[in-house]
Amino acid sequence: MRLVLWSYWRSSASYRVRIGLALKGLDYTYRAVNLLRDEQADPAYREKHPQALVPTLEVDGVPLVQSLAILEWLDETFPTPPLLPREALAGARVRAFALAIACEVAPLSNLAVRHYLAKELGLDEAAQNRWHRRWLEPGLSACERMIRGEPGPFCFGAAPTLADCLLVPQLYNARRYGLALEPFPRLLEAEAAMLALPAVRSAAPEAQPDAPRG
Repeated sequence: MRLVLWSYWRSSASYRVRIGLALKGLDYTYRAVNLLRDEQADPAYREKHPQALVPTLEVDGVPLVQSLAILEWLDETFPTPPLLPREALAGARVRAFALAIACEVAPLSNLAVRHYLAKELGLDEAAQNRWHRRWLEPGLSACERMIRGEPGPFCFGAAPTLADCLLVPQLYNARRYGLALEPFPRLLEAEAAMLALPAVRSAAPEAQPDAPRG
């Protein structure tokens, strides 16, 4: 099976999928899509991803889009190590945490929103960051409460799950916008457990071939 990941180094959705691929120990070819140069709008790329977003994972030439769909496909196709508990109730709770980030928190800070804040509303960087923090704080507070009673060190126990794949990129972005993370000790515990894994570190934005050097 040939896997090709179309990715941007600092895209949180791409970061999620890179973590999943790394945890599964899968080899893939990396193809960079520079969002700042609007390469995602190229007609050839739109044939792969009609929304002109990243990531896209090509599986023997067949494009898969949307990071959560890709991660669930990975888990169904390569079940070891699992990213979702096989018990239905436990799996639903992991999915709920992941969806809270993917559907409620992350979209408010995506590139299209940042462009709108800058170009349409004329907000400078400091004002934009305040706007992002305004929405990140309650979103991450809810995520903290969702796992507060769960055993660690990861979000839902002794091994990484889909929830952890979503958490790490979201905290990376929160730091970009200057959000204080001390109020979220349980999230930080899970993040630290993830970043202790060499596979997860290999997926970090700065480790990608299209990341700026120097």
